[in-house]
Amino acid sequence: MSGTPSEDDIEELRKQKMEELQNRAENQGDDQAQEAAKQQADAQKQALLRQHLTDEARQRLNTVKMSKEQFGEQVERQVVALAQSGRIQGKIDDDKMKQLLKELKPEKKSFDIKRR
Repeated sequence: MSGTPSEDDIEELRKQKMEELQNRAENQGDDQAQEAAKQQADAQKQALLRQHLTDEARQRLNTVKMSKEQFGEQVERQVVALAQSGRIQGKIDDDKMKQLLKELKPEKKSFDIKRR
C-alpha cells in the first residue's frame, strides 16, 4: 500500500458524501414543510379572528397579547374554537371581548397575613 486511495475507496467516499448531502436536504425539506404548515395555520387563525372580531376587539386582544403573550394566545385559541364550533353569532365587539377576557383571566391568589 502506497498511501494513496484506490478508485474503490474514492468511490465509497463519494457515495457516503452523496448520502449525507441527500439526508441533509431531506431534513431541510422537512423543516421547511413544518414551517410552511405553521405559517398556514397562523394565517387561517388570523383570518378567523379578522372575520369574527371587530377592529376594537382585535386591538384589545393584540394589546393583551403584547403584555401577556401566553394569556393572549389562550384567548385567541378560545375565540378560534368558538368560531369553528359555530357558537359566535355576528362579531365579537370590544365589550364582548372585555367580558371574555374577564372570564378567562386566571384567578388571583390572595394571601391573608395575620400578625400576632
